[in-house]
Amino acid sequence: MKLKLLLLFLLLSCSPSLVLATDAAREQRWVDQTVDAIFDGEPVFLEAEGHRFLSIYTESETPSTKGIVVLHGTGFHPDWEQVVQPVRVRMTARGWNTLSIQLPLLEKSAAYEEYVPLYPEVPPRMRAATAYLVDQGVDTIVVVAHSQGATMASYYLARSEHDVKAFVAIGMSSQYRQVTINSAESLKRIDIPVLDIYGSRDFPTVLETADVRQQASQHNKAYQQIVIDEAYHFFDNTDHERQLLNAMAQWLDEKI
Repeated sequence: MKLKLLLLFLLLSCSPSLVLATDAAREQRWVDQTVDAIFDGEPVFLEAEGHRFLSIYTESETPSTKGIVVLHGTGFHPDWEQVVQPVRVRMTARGWNTLSIQLPLLEKSAAYEEYVPLYPEVPPRMRAATAYLVDQGVDTIVVVAHSQGATMASYYLARSEHDVKAFVAIGMSSQYRQVTINSAESLKRIDIPVLDIYGSRDFPTVLETADVRQQASQHNKAYQQIVIDEAYHFFDNTDHERQLLNAMAQWLDEKI
């Protein structure tokens, strides 16, 4: 299985035109289920490598040229109730425009490592997202990403030219040997400010690799870890969610 995944990843990486591996039908189902339920913000359809994907743009409550690209976790969507929606909506009260984007998907039962072939689809979506924010007048862009979305963001930031000013990784792990989905390997190449924030009751894969991520970032003087006491991976307690947003906002205010 590992050899098969590696060969498929290499094929996708070397191909002159990207062969989409995302489950487009599942993406469409998320569109059908979420767009009409969006209360804050507006659905925006962006295009990457000929593929149309959902994003949600929410303007800052005050005039601002700062923007956040928000990335969800494995198998979710840009308006996911835990972590993603609170970040994309509530950060607008703190002077940020937000754009939450749909990441590539597999079927619901797919294992984490099966996402390896989808990672080459992340940079085109990120470029489309940042270009959209620039078109809205944003000149300072940061990325806030949760779970596997954080690993996908680290992959992009480590391997692509970009103008991202800071990276907030929420509940990021690095347990896999395959470098594509090993955030620690990506962190070795990232030198912009990074906030690695997680809960003290987070997934074992997050907690057990915290030291590895920190060691991988020794070159980066602007790397910091923050632990939210008693919080779980999805910060589904109201107080933990508030602590997460406050810590993130304060850190961004200091770094940007």
